[in-house]
Amino acid sequence: MKDKYARMVEIANKGARELGYSDVGYMWRAGYDMPADDFRAEADRLWGQVKPLYESLHCHVRAKLNEKYGDDVAPAEGAIPAHLTGNMWAQTWGNISSLTEPAGTDIGYDLTSLLVETGYDAHKMVRTGEQFFTSLGFAPLPETFWERSLITKPRDREVQCHASAWNLDNKDDIRIKMCTEVTAEDFETVHHELGHNFYQRAYKDKTALHQTGANDGFHEAIGDTIVLSMTPDYLKKLGLIDRVPGPEGDIGLLMRRAMDKVAFLPFGLLVDQWRWQVFNGELTPETYNKGWWDLRLKYQGIKPPVARTADDFDPGAKFHIPGNTPYMRYFLAHILQFQFHKAACEMAGDKGPLHRCTIYGNKDVGAKFNAMLEMGASQPWPDALEAFAGTRQMDGSAVREYFAPLKEWLDVQNKDRNCGW
Repeated sequence: MKDKYARMVEIANKGARELGYSDVGYMWRAGYDMPADDFRAEADRLWGQVKPLYESLHCHVRAKLNEKYGDDVAPAEGAIPAHLTGNMWAQTWGNISSLTEPAGTDIGYDLTSLLVETGYDAHKMVRTGEQFFTSLGFAPLPETFWERSLITKPRDREVQCHASAWNLDNKDDIRIKMCTEVTAEDFETVHHELGHNFYQRAYKDKTALHQTGANDGFHEAIGDTIVLSMTPDYLKKLGLIDRVPGPEGDIGLLMRRAMDKVAFLPFGLLVDQWRWQVFNGELTPETYNKGWWDLRLKYQGIKPPVARTADDFDPGAKFHIPGNTPYMRYFLAHILQFQFHKAACEMAGDKGPLHRCTIYGNKDVGAKFNAMLEMGASQPWPDALEAFAGTRQMDGSAVREYFAPLKEWLDVQNKDRNCGW
């Protein structure tokens, strides 16, 4: 698809110029209530805050892959071959987390098994997600949500099963489309998608241009903030577990989350870094693929498993590239969700570690959360952030605080290893 993609870039840039922008990348960066070039620096600043945590994780994962596969497949130094990370794009590494957890790790429960044993089906998963939001004081979802959403995979036709949330009339016709299965992963996804729906409904009374998130990272972060509250304490309140496990399994829990959330951060950043260079002409069709792997090496410490050439077009394997969907929103969401979570836990007066805090049932936090959501895009995003978190700056320090116990453990593991790439 490389030639078609290059042609699309030409057409899209023509449209951007007609709207007064130098190129599509500039147009995308201009959507953050700051000069476009300042946003590029802002993204780099946020990455700098979380980079040491990623580097520690990378070092440990590489060592564990080397132990399993040996030097010929997984070198002990340098970049990690992309195909060993358990994910087609090497963007999340959760599928190999069992390889990296402390020996004998037992977090005290298996959520998928608990959901199955307790009789959850797809609809109960979604009802339980709704219940989290109503516990914060949000109004229940409208009856039309249950009548019109696609919650299970139809038996009579093929559908696009990628989970998504929809707002059909900018009022109350909100729905999800999801082939829900009774798994821990889908339980989290349900909470994420409902975050979009509750946000969509919160700003429905704003004017049409303001019926969206404060910035695109906000929309992705709302449901994920709720997911961070799905702690053992929350599972006990749902009756899924009888007792909250002690801290002995926390490193295992944090590792599982880091293998998805922390491992994703550099990928979330580089997808649009690559496109900015494509749209402004720094990269040409002849250098598309080299530019892609240069960035993956620079930010992720990942390398291709086999030799690549200028004829290959590996970026095209990522849906958002040919679909031309901006990707920086996902990087920002992975920063903001932890910032929101920390602010919510402080509001709730929780004195424990961030990874143990849940805001389930706290209507005071819910009221302040809803006040931010109701603003939609009617104010610059720093105003919305300040309304909830008390600061006007996105901040990666909450990511570091959340994973601090894991970082300490990783530093011990990495003591005699040659980290970096």
